[in-house]
Amino acid sequence: MSNLVKPHGGGKLKPLLLEGEALIAEQDRAESLPKINVTSREAGDIIMMGIGGFTPLDGFMTEADWRGVCDGMKMVSGLFWPIPVTLSTDTASAESIEIGSDIALFDPERNLILATMRVSEKYKIDKAHECMMVYKTTDIEHPGVKMVMDQGDVNLAGAIKVLSLCEFPAEYGEQFMTPQQTRADFEKRGWSTVAAFQTRNPMHRSHEYLAKIAVETLDGVLIHSLLGKLKPGDIPAEVRSKAISTLIDKYFAPNTVIQAGYPLDMRYAGPREALLHALFRQNYGCSHLIVGRDHAGVGDYYGPFDAHKIFDEIPADALETQPLKIDWTFWCDKCDGMASMKTCPHEAADRILLSGTKLRKALSDGEEVSTKFSRPEVLDILRAYYAGLKDDEKVEIKMSGHSAK
Repeated sequence: MSNLVKPHGGGKLKPLLLEGEALIAEQDRAESLPKINVTSREAGDIIMMGIGGFTPLDGFMTEADWRGVCDGMKMVSGLFWPIPVTLSTDTASAESIEIGSDIALFDPERNLILATMRVSEKYKIDKAHECMMVYKTTDIEHPGVKMVMDQGDVNLAGAIKVLSLCEFPAEYGEQFMTPQQTRADFEKRGWSTVAAFQTRNPMHRSHEYLAKIAVETLDGVLIHSLLGKLKPGDIPAEVRSKAISTLIDKYFAPNTVIQAGYPLDMRYAGPREALLHALFRQNYGCSHLIVGRDHAGVGDYYGPFDAHKIFDEIPADALETQPLKIDWTFWCDKCDGMASMKTCPHEAADRILLSGTKLRKALSDGEEVSTKFSRPEVLDILRAYYAGLKDDEKVEIKMSGHSAK
């Protein structure tokens, strides 16, 4: 029997990706079905359902589930879920689809059918209500709000059969790990307590410090990097992956850290997204989620530790995966090392506060970056990336640091 946390919902992993003859038959059938285009965010959700990352969902949410998740983070079945997982389309397309009929979910960016779906319901939503409940704002400058507001006017609900994981397995190789694969790897290593470290940035010294705190107390850490779409100015996954691999090789003890990636787009939902991150890391087999300052935030829409507080507001049995809450971390000149607000007694003037935004801006400006901020081997990789950018791309990076209110 496994000593890892159970998949969400208390049962087994529920990957929706078809295999073998069933996959071939459904791919053939899908070609004759009416096609509905999906967004990048929806494509990521489909792939996560395909690999079992969104266990125990069997498809896109109904209106009742959408409302329950928005208003109380709970589906009609009673299942805890913090962010709606929905599929939308335009009114004309929705009108052409009959309840009970099958459709093909088509990714126009990849020119690929990702899944088929039996439509059980069509409904319209109050987009502003979803934004206020999930993102705590309706400001269109918030990238998550813009994502919702740009959706089609009609949501389609129904169970799906996943036909493709897109390019992720081929592009990322062993780094693209499914929940089944991470669980098998943890068990092979003899790990039962594992912390997930969520990142959409290369890891600077503060990130390294957070991971090493977890290594001190748990069996291992899964550095779990987002492979889907980010906001403009963020560093691409392949660059992050190379930088993180170098950091692991040079600065972590053997058999303490695994790097892997997952296929979602960022929603930038702050506290609610922290809960989603914990939920699907439970499916990956992680007992803990490292939650630092402004987890999954953007700009100044959320307080720096709102993602800590929200875990205290949900039912005790909502998730098996628990937060590893860590205070603001920084380099302190007087401590002569990394520290946090809980361990460092010195003044603000003695501290170098670290952030991905600061690092991106310094590198795009060609400024010297202290090794107190980031490891030299990591800086070499990032400098090479920034040196290859065009001037307009560098301007976009600078502007991305001011994308908040």
